[in-house]
Amino acid sequence: MKRPNLVAAINELLNIDSFQDYCPNGIQVEGSSEIKSVATAVTASLYAIESALELGADTLLVHHGLFWNGDDYRVVGPKQRRLKVLLENNINLIAYHLPLDAHPELGNNAQWAQQLGATTEGTLAVAELVQYGKLTTPLLVAELADKVAAGLNGRKPLIIDGRVGDRESKKIENIGWCSGGAEGYIVEAAEAGLDAYLTGEVSEKTYHEALEREILFFSCGHHATERSGVQALGKWLENKFDLQHQFIDENNPV
Repeated sequence: MKRPNLVAAINELLNIDSFQDYCPNGIQVEGSSEIKSVATAVTASLYAIESALELGADTLLVHHGLFWNGDDYRVVGPKQRRLKVLLENNINLIAYHLPLDAHPELGNNAQWAQQLGATTEGTLAVAELVQYGKLTTPLLVAELADKVAAGLNGRKPLIIDGRVGDRESKKIENIGWCSGGAEGYIVEAAEAGLDAYLTGEVSEKTYHEALEREILFFSCGHHATERSGVQALGKWLENKFDLQHQFIDENNPV
């Protein structure tokens, strides 16, 4: 498949023009004009790029690309090494950030709704990427932790339980979630009356916010919560265009 046709198809699928992002979405580095094999990864790290090369992929599709607003313009250090491998081996780099978080079927947050067994009822007014809804089956904290860990490939989440009363026997029903670094919205999640809030990262003040606002908080890792979107998009490409697809995972503990 020709590169421009593939990129145009994904751009349309993810509706990239509707987002004000702080990075370029779509093609970031041009490589082969003919695309046959796509590797997906969360981040365009040197490990992911070299792994794509070893797999024989002509295209690397990621959630976190190489270029961000406010970055140093110079092509030095790690950026130079990453670009060198891509350019010398004619590998395309394609990246989708917020559009991939938000897609209603393939996006990171949609994938988490499926993993949690939650119906999506809406998004927080102050942050459209933060979704909320109800668990189809209310769960104890230990049961929800097991379900979350299963979506993290076995990794255990960090839990801060600020709920009052008998927390072990109190079931969770109303929950909010957002992949990546959205711990700052715990306040809005609590004010929305949610029992629990799940995201990737955690800050020092999150501990106090959870306890003082009496909400259950799950920190699951930025990388770990954003593994599913690129995989779902890769599978979509595989089925839609009969392309080869392989996911490259990385043992990122953050």
